[in-house]
Amino acid sequence: MQARILAANVAVVLPSQQVISSGARPARTVDPDRRALLRSLAVAPLVHLGGVAAIQSPAHVPGITLDEGSHTYHVYPQGSIQAALDASARDKVNKTVSVHAGTYRPSAKGQALIWFNERHDGITLQAVGDVTLTAANPQISDPQAPSHPAIVNHVVYFGDGITPKTVLRGFRITGARNFTMGSGGKSPIESDDIRKTPFFFADGGGIKVYARAYPTIEQVEIVGNYTTPCGGGVSVEHLGMVQETVLFRDCIFRNNRTQITGAALDLLHGSRATLENCLFVGNVANLGVDYVGMLGGAEYHAEHGSGALTVFEGSRASVSRCTFTGNWNGVDDNGTGSTYVDSIFWMNQLSGGISPGPRYELDITDGSGVQRSFIHGDIDDLRGTIDKRANTFDPPDPRFDAHFVPAAPEYAKVGYRLSGLRA
Repeated sequence: MQARILAANVAVVLPSQQVISSGARPARTVDPDRRALLRSLAVAPLVHLGGVAAIQSPAHVPGITLDEGSHTYHVYPQGSIQAALDASARDKVNKTVSVHAGTYRPSAKGQALIWFNERHDGITLQAVGDVTLTAANPQISDPQAPSHPAIVNHVVYFGDGITPKTVLRGFRITGARNFTMGSGGKSPIESDDIRKTPFFFADGGGIKVYARAYPTIEQVEIVGNYTTPCGGGVSVEHLGMVQETVLFRDCIFRNNRTQITGAALDLLHGSRATLENCLFVGNVANLGVDYVGMLGGAEYHAEHGSGALTVFEGSRASVSRCTFTGNWNGVDDNGTGSTYVDSIFWMNQLSGGISPGPRYELDITDGSGVQRSFIHGDIDDLRGTIDKRANTFDPPDPRFDAHFVPAAPEYAKVGYRLSGLRA
């Protein structure tokens, strides 16, 4: 049985039972989550049947196959990643989605290209080959809009109820350009029970992590994204509901931009993230006036600006074996208890922002957690909070190679190392 919703000459097919079959094995029925299915309609692929559009069940969407032997859904360029994620969410056994080489872009304006909610918890979404996820679709976007060619707020969204068992691996994430859709308390990608701040819609062009979401993100390159006000590459906003941490492992944050804070990564108030073996290069903050700070009565770090990584009050970052080089600034951290261990902060002097003061490597309120790191730039330690005996200030040139791996022997135990991801 199938129920049809008819509106504006469009028929939407809602299967009352989802049938998935493979080979000669008998078909098995899966009862769909009706509310979740309704939320997925915004991005489900459309096929034309005699002039009427019908949304197909994931088992029959072109470009998606199920390999029950490896418990894996496979998505090819003509397929819908979201449809495969939703199918895996309903499936108690097959919890891996492999996306094959190609560029995947949104087919309609919306709040995200793909999203994860509680029902998607435990899924591994991984790239097979060279896979780009982009916010851009120039065939649909308005060429006159400042956000052109982007047509979604976020490329990837992780919402309430996601634990570290949910893994995103191996993608290039790009194309965000301050496209913003939605406002108020309702959203097709998040439960109505979760409050929405303005930053839910605006921040995190590449990836937005929201509420009680603590995914594992590894070997992902977040490159060439722009947002305003904050978090050009990634925005983490736990709303003070910190139960675990977001993990970024072997990731690259490159050439992301933002009007105010956190060019590559922003930890908004009451959030937590762990970064292991990550590279930050070419990220620029403070491209324009701090209108958020002005509304509150004071601009945020007006003299020197913000870093590639911004950590707000009440938040915490745990950073190990990472490299920050060639950014507008290194890190600004107003949190308490953050750690920066075995990391490189080298010559973060990139131009492009409007803050009048000189560039810095670290602007950190609580510098007690900076240990065994190599630090050199215009201003090494803006606040004078870092223990010089526990770190190496003004070290020799690291002699970075093309992948920003240091060749100088003094750096053998510190900084980013290539780990199978292009740099």
